[in-house]
Amino acid sequence: MADGPPAAAAASTATPKPRRPRPPSGRTNLASCVVATIFLIFIVIVILIVYYTVFKPQDPKIAVSAVQLPSFSVVNGTVNFTFSQYASVRNPNRAVFSHYDSSLQLIYSGSQVGFMFIPAGEIDAGRTQYMAATFSVQSFPLSAPARLGPTLANGDGVGFNYGLRVEPTMEIESKLEMAGRVRVLHFFSHHVQAKAGCRVAIAVTDGSVLGASQVSTTGESHGLL
Repeated sequence: MADGPPAAAAASTATPKPRRPRPPSGRTNLASCVVATIFLIFIVIVILIVYYTVFKPQDPKIAVSAVQLPSFSVVNGTVNFTFSQYASVRNPNRAVFSHYDSSLQLIYSGSQVGFMFIPAGEIDAGRTQYMAATFSVQSFPLSAPARLGPTLANGDGVGFNYGLRVEPTMEIESKLEMAGRVRVLHFFSHHVQAKAGCRVAIAVTDGSVLGASQVSTTGESHGLL
């Protein structure tokens, strides 16, 4: 008796279902936030350190180098002259200094006797620009009495035939002001300003400059976006 064909066992392969990722726990979220916050704080601190050590805006430095009076005359107690001042302006910043609203004024006995606008311009980063300003001063009366200053001159003195002659002098003060802005990292714009004063002693007889001294240099700055 022939046996029938064996029953074939149907093999079925079941496809495993994909597992859903477990949602992150609250502790994992908190740790990620803490790490991100610490990283951002570190970046901000680095930016501030670089800003205040490298890119911090600084006021320009002004130095008066020479003062001259090309012409000078006194008639009936009224003085008239041409004033020339030479100065250097150094830009200590790592960005271009764009100056505007700059001026040079001349003061005598507390009153303004001369004024000149400085043309707008730019000074490259870390560079020094030399400026010369010359303008005519309108006639103004001399204060009485004129200040007296000693000068050596030939005369009936003792020794090498030198005597002491007292010569009247006048004193004027120049005030140079430079104002402008410095743009840091092409985004932050800072307004900077510097002032320099210079006192000049002048002989009334011939207009010669007896002495000049820079009396003050001040600056101020504030940031603008």
